Amino acid sequence: MSSISVNNIKRNYGKVEALKGVSFEVEKGEIFGIIGPDGAGKTTLFRILTTLLLADSGEAKVDGNDVIKEYKDIRKKVGYMPGRFSLYQDLSVEENLKVFATIFNTTIEENYHLIEDIYKQIEPFKKRRAGALSGGMKQKLALSCALIHEPTVLFLDEPTTGVDPVSRKELWIMLKKLKKEGITILVSTPYMDEASLCDRIALIQDGEFMKIDTPENIVNAFDSELWSVKSSNMSGLLKDLRANNKIITSFAFGDTHHVTVKGLSVEELKSYLVGKGHTSIEINSIKASIEDCFLELSKSS
Repeated sequence: MSSISVNNIKRNYGKVEALKGVSFEVEKGEIFGIIGPDGAGKTTLFRILTTLLLADSGEAKVDGNDVIKEYKDIRKKVGYMPGRFSLYQDLSVEENLKVFATIFNTTIEENYHLIEDIYKQIEPFKKRRAGALSGGMKQKLALSCALIHEPTVLFLDEPTTGVDPVSRKELWIMLKKLKKEGITILVSTPYMDEASLCDRIALIQDGEFMKIDTPENIVNAFDSELWSVKSSNMSGLLKDLRANNKIITSFAFGDTHHVTVKGLSVEELKSYLVGKGHTSIEINSIKASIEDCFLELSKSS
């Protein structure tokens, strides 16, 4: 039986279609990533699955329980870490954790093994008010509170947004350990580089899933010719690349531009750019990333 089962879930906010018939399943003990930009529908989906919001139509089950008919059962056995820090700002680290343990009729000591690796990093500050913690420390406290009752399914809505790189890495190490404990993890993120850390991912845009598969399979399915292009005038380069009718897509990627081409050789492109006044031109064939795949799929959809 799947830990999470979603069938044709739809949700509107007035005239805005937040979710347009989303369907997917997550297996027990799987780290499943929802990858997409802000406003794509990730938080709406999470709130429906954690019984905080009703869908307009469709069905969903979490750990075998219906999100409408058996919402009380779901709330007892899932952990939810929302995108915004939502713990008690005026309570200390230790007090917040005790509150959540008490709500679920357990103690910190009983399930300490689940949070030990991450809580011991904030334990020296256990008397500090939660509102005075740094971004990374707040996330660690929020995750500890979400885990203290030993949930079967863990929902993490953009847990690494606004967090320093070290804390991001530590969080993903923790998630891998929780997976070994048999906990199913549904995590959302706008960071494409985190997709490779998931077992499977769904790429979401404008309330629709464009593709669901393993990160490796999604990258391997990218069948367009992909080049990295640089010149001495990067802003002008992007404009000129998009003006060439043999270039299908062109996007800025850090200090380079990624282009997909059809019926065009490297020498032909270099000659074209020289004619436009570009110098120091570099063109290299590259392997697609998840971000390349996302942009390709979003353009085609």
